[in-house]
Amino acid sequence: MKSIVVIPTYNEIENISNIIDAIFISLPETHILIVDDNSPDGTSSAVKNIIESNSKVHLIARSGKMGLGTAYCEGFTWALNEGFEAIFEMDADFSHNPSDLPRLLDELKENDLVIGSRYISGVNVVNWPLRRLILSYGANMYTRWITGLPLMDATGGFKCFKAEALRKIDLTRIKTNGYGFQIEMNYLMWKIGAKIKEISIIFIDRRSGTSKMNKKIIYEAIFLVWKLKFLFDKKYKK
Repeated sequence: MKSIVVIPTYNEIENISNIIDAIFISLPETHILIVDDNSPDGTSSAVKNIIESNSKVHLIARSGKMGLGTAYCEGFTWALNEGFEAIFEMDADFSHNPSDLPRLLDELKENDLVIGSRYISGVNVVNWPLRRLILSYGANMYTRWITGLPLMDATGGFKCFKAEALRKIDLTRIKTNGYGFQIEMNYLMWKIGAKIKEISIIFIDRRSGTSKMNKKIIYEAIFLVWKLKFLFDKKYKK
């Protein structure tokens, strides 16, 4: 399958070159699309330098910090228009191990969405403070309870979509970010009847840089699940 890894960035200059190199070691034939939100640290410029010597690296340079969800949707739309068949999403900070990419791609042969799950076989999270772990695990329990979404890790950001299934989602209607974006995309895939599989990964907290998590993202996710439960037919069905 013709694959592409979509990575949203904001101030990832410390990681971007290394993550690109690591992805190509694991999946030499894949392409990589960086969606940068005008990082003041020069992330976009670093990617442009890489593009000069590698035609498999692509860049969408946005005008400002518009958020994770819109970055992914813009990246997914670009990838679909370019004819990619398998579309990954992952972080730039090595919390998602590039060596797991081939496993996700292999499972996509029999599925529409493959999720790298931190919680499908216990709790596989390294270097998170207890408070952050409780927040993440609790958010997933809360999501399952409210929506019925049958996933152990609905909030994780390491996954691979089959393009033909992703095309059934109206990406222009997705406005959420962070936890909320991941929940919303998983819920919509489930609602369209997509075959979803979780495979176990080990999540390691970022090597460099700072987390983008904040209270706004948390509150957005809390209220989102109720919207999905009660407003799905009105908001999403065509």
